[in-house]
Amino acid sequence: MQLTSAPLVAWGNAWLTGHVGLDDAVDAVERRGGPNLIGTVPASDLPFDSDVPLRAALIRLRGLGLSAFRLALPTWGDPLGLVGPKELNQAAIEAGEGVLVQLTDQQVGLVPSADRRGSSYVGVSWTPYRAEDTRPQIPSLPEAETEMKLTLVQVTEALEGVDDVASFAPSVHRELGDLGTREAPPLAHGYPPRAHRVATQAERLAKVVQLADPTGARGLSVHQIDTRVEALRRLDAAVRRAMVAAHAAVLQPGRPG
Repeated sequence: MQLTSAPLVAWGNAWLTGHVGLDDAVDAVERRGGPNLIGTVPASDLPFDSDVPLRAALIRLRGLGLSAFRLALPTWGDPLGLVGPKELNQAAIEAGEGVLVQLTDQQVGLVPSADRRGSSYVGVSWTPYRAEDTRPQIPSLPEAETEMKLTLVQVTEALEGVDDVASFAPSVHRELGDLGTREAPPLAHGYPPRAHRVATQAERLAKVVQLADPTGARGLSVHQIDTRVEALRRLDAAVRRAMVAAHAAVLQPGRPG
C-alpha cells in the first residue's frame, strides 16, 4: 500500500513517544516521498504559513501541543478516520488518504498531493484544513485484525468457483514476493509487535487488491464479475481498517500488543 500519509503518522508518533529523534523521523518520512512541505495554502485560522519544511513545521506544532498523528484512509461512502467538516472530508476522500494532527486546542487535517517542480524535484505538498475536534471512530487493533482475517476467509469462499483464487497473475506473486525486501516495514520504532504484524499483513493484502483485475478473467458471467468486484471491495475495506488501527496502536499502550 503506497501511502504518503502512513510514514508521517508512523514516524511522527514514534517521535512523539520518544522512540526516535526529530531528525531521524523527518529523514525516514522524506526517504519515502521526497521533501515534505506543509501549508501550501495559507489559512489565517490554521497554524501554518506557506511552504513550511517538515522539520520546521513539526517543531512549530510541538509548541502548539502536538500530541498525536492519526491516519485516515477514506473512500466514497466510507470516511474511515475522518471527523469533518465537509471540506476536509471531500479533499481526503479524493486523495484516498489524510492525516489528523491533534493539538492542544484544535485538530488539523493534512491532505497530501504530489509536489513536482521541473524535471527532477519530486516531493509532497500537504494542504491543511480545519478539522472537528473529536476522535475518529476506528476499530481497535484486535478487532481490525480479526475482521481482516475473517474477511479474507469469506472472500476466498465467495470466489470459489468464480476463478482460481489460489493463483493470481504471476505479477501479483512477484510483487508479494518482493514486498518484504524491496520496501521498508510500514511502521516505525515503538509500535507493539502485533501492530507491526497487522500492518505488514494489511500491506500485502492491499497489494493483492491493487493488482487483481476486478473483472477477472475472460468468460466470466455478469454475476461472477459482480461477485469478484464485491469480494475485492470488502477485502479492501478490511485492509484499510487494519492499517488505520495499526498506525493508531502506539497511541494506546494499554492495548495488548
